[in-house]
Amino acid sequence: MSHYAQEYIDHGTERLGLHVYPEPDSDRPLVVLFPAMGVPARFYRSFAAELSSAGLWAVVADLRGTGTSTPRPSRASRCRYADLADDVGAVLDALKQRRAGRRTILLGHSLGGQACALYLARSGGSTVDGLVLVAVGLPYWRCYSGARRATVLGLTQSIGLTSAALGVWPGWGFGGRQARGVIRDWAYTARHGRFRDAALESALAQVTTPVLAVSVDDDQYTPPATTDRLCAKLTAAPVQRAHYPTAEAGGRLDHFQWVRSGGALAGRVARFATTRPV
Repeated sequence: MSHYAQEYIDHGTERLGLHVYPEPDSDRPLVVLFPAMGVPARFYRSFAAELSSAGLWAVVADLRGTGTSTPRPSRASRCRYADLADDVGAVLDALKQRRAGRRTILLGHSLGGQACALYLARSGGSTVDGLVLVAVGLPYWRCYSGARRATVLGLTQSIGLTSAALGVWPGWGFGGRQARGVIRDWAYTARHGRFRDAALESALAQVTTPVLAVSVDDDQYTPPATTDRLCAKLTAAPVQRAHYPTAEAGGRLDHFQWVRSGGALAGRVARFATTRPV
């Protein structure tokens, strides 16, 4: 099953697009998925089908300015990480009536996972029952090994400088078109190993929402050490740290391909969603 209903949420000057998959029985947990940088919600159709097969209700949100969400990033865009975190809250608010009586799990991939974690830091985390992070970490250059360190530092900072000069990141070979503020915050995490917003960085230590943090084999962008770096900031949360290997997936894995080899991972998410207390 890969069909969905396209819905929209008006949030300030933004319109956020949602892919809402068929709703199962009312007692099934809801998983709200937030994608990686520049990746449209439609990319996750096969994984949403796996979540549904595992007994979960799936909703996938396009990040601001990506896919069906508008407006397209431009020099006038003022979006930054804190705004992406606010968008997570807006999506949850829009689903509030349909969430009644259900467990709600946030699932973030890469940048989407960072936005979810920062939303919990800002809100206190009481609005959801769990957070799943898949291929999510802080791309701190010191978390990489060997020559990769210099490559990551050079790439992230050159993208940051380019977006500052142009007023927007055009998406040249990486991450899709992005607002300057998002790229600035992302490049800061790569340089310093922490979030640029000091208040949100500090508030991560107060999050108590249960977390399942999953790294995947052959992840060229988010190796396990970067996931560990982020998890170390969630000092008050019960964190279940896991790794998704190729042998379990039964197919190719990397930062993006896990989406198409996600059957076993969807089963892990379902177990997490159904065994955590409300």
